[in-house]
Amino acid sequence: MATKKTVKKKVQYLGTGRRKTAVARVRLIPGEGNITINKRAFEDYFPLDTMRLIVNQPLEAVSATDKFDVIVNVYGGGMTGQAGAIRHGIARALCVCDKEAYRSILKKAGYLKRDPRQKERKKYGLHKARKAPQFSKR
Repeated sequence: MATKKTVKKKVQYLGTGRRKTAVARVRLIPGEGNITINKRAFEDYFPLDTMRLIVNQPLEAVSATDKFDVIVNVYGGGMTGQAGAIRHGIARALCVCDKEAYRSILKKAGYLKRDPRQKERKKYGLHKARKAPQFSKR
């Protein structure tokens, strides 16, 4: 779900991103490039550089890192799932912002497609989804 909202002459672009069990609600507001996740600073929320890189990918693809402030509410999942959900939400919100310019770039990079991979369920007789007990001939 992605929409454009105007509140008190303040333009903001909304996008929802999902990955595994994580859901991110993203707001893009024209600004200097500040990223806030769950009312915390970007660097505090994601201390690992790889997670920060994942989140910044759609903004760097369309060279809009310093054009928008990003405000995110994310819940569910782990760190990797949340980073992927935020990336998906940012890409969707950018499409709402300027569909003609950004959509083809983001689609080609694969940021608009939700990653369908989920955790496989555990099967009976096994330790995990595929890990079997040690085999012994005798």
